[in-house]
Amino acid sequence: MHSISYEITEDKVILKLKDRICESPEELVESEMFYSMLVNCIESLQARGSNLLDIFQGQEIDQENIKNLIQTFKYLTKLEVSLVPNVVDGAELFLEDKQTLFEFTEYFYNYWRSFDRFVICSSESDRLDERPYRTFNTTVEKLMHLVRRAYRNIQEHITGEHPQVYRQVHAGAEVATIAVESELVGLESDRYTKLNNIPTIRQILLYPPLIFDPPMNRRRGQFVKIDKNPFDYVDVKGEDWLCFPAKIGKIIVYTYFHKSFYELGFHLSNLFELAKKEDLNKKPDAVYLYGVDEGALDGLGDMPTVYHYDEDEDLLVAAVPRDKEFGYFGYLKKMMLTLHNTRVMMNGNMPFHGAFYKLTLKNNKSGNFLLIGDSGAGKSESIEAFRRLAEEQLKEMTIIADDMGSLEIDSNGEVIVYGTETGAFQRLDDYPPGFAFGQLDRAIISNPGKTNSRITLPVTTFKNVNKGTEIDFVLYANNYEEIDEDHPIIERFEKPEEALRVFREGAVMSKGTTDDKGLRHSYFANIFGPPQMKSLHDEIANKFFGKLFENDTYVGQIRTRLGVPGMEIEGPTAAAEQMLRMIQDTEL
Repeated sequence: MHSISYEITEDKVILKLKDRICESPEELVESEMFYSMLVNCIESLQARGSNLLDIFQGQEIDQENIKNLIQTFKYLTKLEVSLVPNVVDGAELFLEDKQTLFEFTEYFYNYWRSFDRFVICSSESDRLDERPYRTFNTTVEKLMHLVRRAYRNIQEHITGEHPQVYRQVHAGAEVATIAVESELVGLESDRYTKLNNIPTIRQILLYPPLIFDPPMNRRRGQFVKIDKNPFDYVDVKGEDWLCFPAKIGKIIVYTYFHKSFYELGFHLSNLFELAKKEDLNKKPDAVYLYGVDEGALDGLGDMPTVYHYDEDEDLLVAAVPRDKEFGYFGYLKKMMLTLHNTRVMMNGNMPFHGAFYKLTLKNNKSGNFLLIGDSGAGKSESIEAFRRLAEEQLKEMTIIADDMGSLEIDSNGEVIVYGTETGAFQRLDDYPPGFAFGQLDRAIISNPGKTNSRITLPVTTFKNVNKGTEIDFVLYANNYEEIDEDHPIIERFEKPEEALRVFREGAVMSKGTTDDKGLRHSYFANIFGPPQMKSLHDEIANKFFGKLFENDTYVGQIRTRLGVPGMEIEGPTAAAEQMLRMIQDTEL
C-alpha cells in the first residue's frame, strides 16, 4: 500500500492514509500490513495448536514459508489453483490439502474482521475535507472492495466453484475519518500548544451496525473539580490522538481522544454535533484529554477524572487516564456534559439531567415534557413507551434533549429549554426484546450481552436541540415508588419549596449503570457539575423554579417504576398512558 502507516494492537487496526491506497488484490496481498496480519493470525493459531496449520505439512513455519504462502495467495487472486505451482516455487506445499487451505483462508478473513478497524485520512497538504465523498470513495470504499475481492478470488480459485450466497460484509474499515491540521484559536498560554499538532476531525464515515466491546461496562465515581490545571501534568504525542470538536448546545468542547480509545471516541459521531469549519475559527469553551498517560493525574483528586477552570484563559479543561478501568463511553460523554453544565452555570443558567420532548397529536393537541432524573430513572423508557402507545394518534415527536440540557429565561420571561446531544446513549436492558434490531442500520452497540449494554443512535437534529423551546410540564422521574391512592402516577407540586425538595434529593433506584446499588440520592439527580458548584446552583435553581411556578407551569413527579422489580415494561407504559391523557385534556 502506498503512503500508508498502520498499527495492529490487541484489538485494533489503525491505518493512516495520505493519498492513494493499493490498486489491486495482488498489491494488497503483498503489502506490509497483510504480512503483519498473517503473522499475527498464524501465531494465534499456534497458541491454540490449531489443525489449520497443517497447510505447512509439518515444515517449520518460518519467514521463508510465510512469504511463500503470501506468494501463493497473490497468484490465487488471479489464477486457477492448478496453475499456481507453475509460477510459485513451493506452492505445492500449501495446495496439497485444498480443503484445509480453504478453511485457513476463511479463518484468516474472519480473523482480520475480528479487529476494530479504523482509517485516518490525513489532510496535511491536500484539502481532502473539501471533497469528502471522493476521498472516502477512493480510500475506504476501495479498501473494502479490494479485501472482499481478494478473499473471494482466492476461495473460488481454490475450490474451482462460485459461492451460491454472497454476503456483503464490511470487510475493510468500520470507521474512517478525514482529519486536518489545526491550531487552538484565542489561547495565549504555552501549556495548550501541545494540542496544536493533533489532527482535528472534519468528516466521519461509519459502516453501521458497529459493535464494540470496550474494557468496562459502567462508570464509577464522580468527576472532580480541582484547583490545579491537569495540562501541567500531562504529555501529549500528537500522532497518537484525534480531536473531535463537539457542539454541545451553545458550548464548543474540543475533545481529544487517544488511539487506545478510538472505539469510544468515534461513538461521539452518533451523539454530538461535529463543529463546522467556521466554529474552529473561534476559541473553544472547554478542552478535554481522554486517555492521558497512566499515573499522570495521580494525586490530583480522589479519582483521576478531573477538570479545572483556567481563569486566565476563561477555559474549562479536563483529563482522564487511559487505564482500562476508564474504558467506558460514560467517562467520555459525561465529562463533556460536566464541562457543558459548568459553563451553563457560570452563565447564570440552569443545567438539568433529563429528557425533553415535544409531543404533538394528530388533533394538534401537544405537550412539551421535561423529565428530570438520574440514569435508570425511566425517562427514555417512558417516552419510548409513549411513542408505541400513541402511534396511531401521534403526529410528531420532537426530541430536544435526550440526557442533558439547560434552562434559560427569555426576554418574555418564559423558561425555555436547550438540549445538548443529537443522539442517544441508551440502555438496552430495559427495552422490549427486538428493540435494537429495528435500529441496526445506524447503531453503535457497546458491551453486547453484558449488564448495561448500550446502543448509541442519532435521534434529532442540532437545529431542534439549539433553537430554544418552551415547557408545558416539568416532572421528576421517580423510578422506585409503587402507586396507590396517595401516590398517583403523576403528581403535581403545590409550591416551589415542595418541588425543590424532591428535585434536590434526587432519589433513584440504581439500574446498574454505575457501581452504586439500591436507592441512592444525588443533588438534583445531576452529579455532573451542580454538586461541585452547589451554592451557585442553589441560587440558580431557586430563581428558575420560582419562575416556573410564577408562570403556572405544571411541576410535579412521574412514577415510572422502572426500578421496581417486574415493572420494567409495565411501569413506563402506565406513565406514558398518563402523559397521553394530560395532552388530551389540554385546550387548543
